[in-house]
Amino acid sequence: MARLHSFLNSFESSWFGSWVGRQKWLYAPSLLNFGYALRTTIASLIALGIALWWELGSPQWAPLTVWMIAQGSRGKSLAKARWHMFGMVVGTLIAITLVATAPQQPLLFILLLSGSIGMLCFIGTLLPGPASMANYRMHGMRASGFTLSIISLDGITDPNHIFEISMARATYITLGIVCETVISSLFQFRLTQRARNRLVDNYVAAIRPTAKTLGALLGGDRNALRTSAEMMATLAGLGDQIEFAEIEMGKHGREGDHARAALSGVAALFSRGLELAALMADPASCGASWDRLAADSRSFLLSLPDRLTDPAEFSAVMAELDTLRSTSRVEAANCLAREMDMVTHPPVDVVAETIVTREGQAVHVLGDMLDELATSLQQFEASRNPIAHDHFHYPIETWRDWRQATGNSLRASMSMFVAGVIWITTAWPQGLFFLMFVGIINSLFSTLETPAVATRAFLHGTVMVTAVAAFMVILVMPAISTYEMMAMCFIPVMMVGGLAFSNPATILGAVAYNLFLTILVSPFNDERMLDEISFFNTAMPLFLTMAFCMWMYRVFLPLDPDGVRWTMRLQILQMLRGLARRAYPLRPHDVIGVSIERMVRLLNTVGGRRGPVVDAYLQGVLSGMTVGLAILSLREVMARGNLPAPATRNVQDMLARMAQFTGRYGGHYGRTEHATDAAVAALVRLEQGETNLSQRVEILRALADLRVIAAELKENRLFFDASSPYLDPVFS
Repeated sequence: MARLHSFLNSFESSWFGSWVGRQKWLYAPSLLNFGYALRTTIASLIALGIALWWELGSPQWAPLTVWMIAQGSRGKSLAKARWHMFGMVVGTLIAITLVATAPQQPLLFILLLSGSIGMLCFIGTLLPGPASMANYRMHGMRASGFTLSIISLDGITDPNHIFEISMARATYITLGIVCETVISSLFQFRLTQRARNRLVDNYVAAIRPTAKTLGALLGGDRNALRTSAEMMATLAGLGDQIEFAEIEMGKHGREGDHARAALSGVAALFSRGLELAALMADPASCGASWDRLAADSRSFLLSLPDRLTDPAEFSAVMAELDTLRSTSRVEAANCLAREMDMVTHPPVDVVAETIVTREGQAVHVLGDMLDELATSLQQFEASRNPIAHDHFHYPIETWRDWRQATGNSLRASMSMFVAGVIWITTAWPQGLFFLMFVGIINSLFSTLETPAVATRAFLHGTVMVTAVAAFMVILVMPAISTYEMMAMCFIPVMMVGGLAFSNPATILGAVAYNLFLTILVSPFNDERMLDEISFFNTAMPLFLTMAFCMWMYRVFLPLDPDGVRWTMRLQILQMLRGLARRAYPLRPHDVIGVSIERMVRLLNTVGGRRGPVVDAYLQGVLSGMTVGLAILSLREVMARGNLPAPATRNVQDMLARMAQFTGRYGGHYGRTEHATDAAVAALVRLEQGETNLSQRVEILRALADLRVIAAELKENRLFFDASSPYLDPVFS
């Protein structure tokens, strides 16, 4: 037994053993993944069978549609099916219009087709949600491009029958959508309850790393928040899942809105932690009162995630949190009372008064953080236990990047135009297939942030499906004479594709495999692809399409990670100027949301490969978010009008300097940094002699925000210094 144990351990540690371990998705799948592959295989074969029964001209498009919309959960499948149907209608209308506009003008048709694909990619990039395959609003535009390509390129060769061709293609797509939706519904049970449980699990998954990180901060690790970009990116992904749970639960409640508000509260909690970390840079902030409150808060945060899984424990959690909030307010009031006692009994001990002030500010910000947590937990409870006659609404937010949308549009349009020119000039008999596949690939991948990387994985899947389809066409299909036998032969190869789609490491290759399997095999009622030449004439355009798209994505407007980061830095500086200058600036949750989107994009552009450069930029994005929130807090203080006139002038001067913030430092200190330090010094002098309680409170709030801004400008000068073209050489 010991020898067997030793052999197994050595096998698992070897290269071959490691490779075998990575293939568990195939030979030892989870029940959920196996169920997904099985139900999707059944749905696609039913769609294919109905299409053959109805004697449709191109039945392979029906199972292809099933694989396009099938997802692991009911909510995802329904969301994707709805947007795919919408995209089909839009694509069909555009296709009919294009063919009717240029029936005998191939060059004009190619120009219009290229422009239409580019327009759909442009619109898709601007729709709510991240640029990922999980964004099904964007998938609606992808489906429009897909439908436009297959209808218009079939119809341009026979424009007199464009309406019949359009209706036929729409029938295949609708048939695939209906089959997948009906079959997937049969595999679901207790859907509403499982969707509610998923909302709970999502929130616990979000609060767990947040509580751990904030606990480390309260334990004295000021840098704990600087390495938590993945946590913020996870929040964006979890927010996406709420929409799918809403679809599964139906429209009877507002659980999804409360869940979105709860996750937004987690992000706000994180932003309060960033402010607190900046204040903790001064050792004077950590006095005896602070130490007691921080220790109690840390213990509470670390135990919170596990306690939230038990609904009966929620009232006790809120009671303990209310006690901590009350204690923080009492401690902050005690610090303020000690300050007032000092300043009303001169001479003032400046050192002692400064220590009390710093501690009071830290305690106050910790209290704000606990208040944010309480608000978030209340929203979480409302999502777990629906409220009768609830009218709460928390909309899905989006932050548009017009530059990215323009680049995606131009990339798709140019790829389509070049492919069309190749078709026209060469008169290649299979050129229409080539152009159709280029349209499909551009519709699917041009909106992604790393299309070249995605198409490379897609190429691997194409090679695999070509080999499998060749085996099916040459050896299997000639021996089959009934649909039942054909379905039995399709089951194992389709199951492999479904299992591969359930594995994150092979998902893009699996998409290509599942989409093109029935296209390459091409089962028909009255004929079969029996010879190698016919199969080659279908497979070769597909393979050339993948190679062509990979080449275009690397040649025309390729992804430039340095350029993406440089543009992001300029956008952050522009945002800070706008927050200080505009009459109606962004709201705090907008600043948090757009910062999370930037971190997600940074991580996407490097494919998860972290390094000192990316870490520095992620820290810079966090710093920009912290400064932005502090500016908004300063503007709230100014709007209340309770600051003394000298303090108001100092804050206004600092905001005026920030409104011109370019990041180009002159001399040892930048002008914005110098203006912030001057405002801090001025408000410190005013605070030490202010005896009016309400004005003193406002001075302390403004001073805390100014200290946060000053600390961030000092600690992240390399990021904010835009005088160099890139930050990268500093760390390389």
